[in-house]
Amino acid sequence: MVIQSSELKFSYQETDDFHFPDLQLAASEAALLLGPSGSGKSTLLHLLSGLLKPQAGEIQILGANFGQMTERAKEKFRAQNIGLIFQQSFFLPYLSLKENLLLSARYQGHKVKEEQVLSLFDQLQISQLANKKPGECSLGEQQRASIARALLQKPALILADEPSSALDDKNANKVAELLLSLVEASNSALLVVTHDQRLKSLIPKSYSL
Repeated sequence: MVIQSSELKFSYQETDDFHFPDLQLAASEAALLLGPSGSGKSTLLHLLSGLLKPQAGEIQILGANFGQMTERAKEKFRAQNIGLIFQQSFFLPYLSLKENLLLSARYQGHKVKEEQVLSLFDQLQISQLANKKPGECSLGEQQRASIARALLQKPALILADEPSSALDDKNANKVAELLLSLVEASNSALLVVTHDQRLKSLIPKSYSL
């Protein structure tokens, strides 16, 4: 099992507690986490990625008790095993998209060649943007580059926060199909946090908040 969580709870100051459904994903398996705005979708993503610590419950990733690791151990584990796709790109504005990906891989301790970056850009149909800076690209183009960054290290677990929100129907389907094909090819598990109902036809397994 790549990831499983049980009885997770979390609350922000002066808000009601979030109680999350138990999750379980094996290698090459994908699922949607569906729910309206404010239901805690992004909070659960941050818990599963170790960016927040649960107030109750347990998270197991690749057999390790991820929720109980030290922050330094979490950071190392995340760099080695988890690919994160956020709604915001968080790219350095003075570097090109290609340079951003190469720097990110180097920072995480991965040896990545320029050809690997360009191959992913080609699959995501943004090859022409490789040498452009983030500010020269649309939100949808930046989002596809963010997906390439997360897939570059071939992680065991991919956590995606609204990866299709800035894309039209045609590109949303292409991105979802690419994610699924790469998940299968690399034996990764994929959890897509979204309110985008278009993805349900491609990813039938789902959890609801």
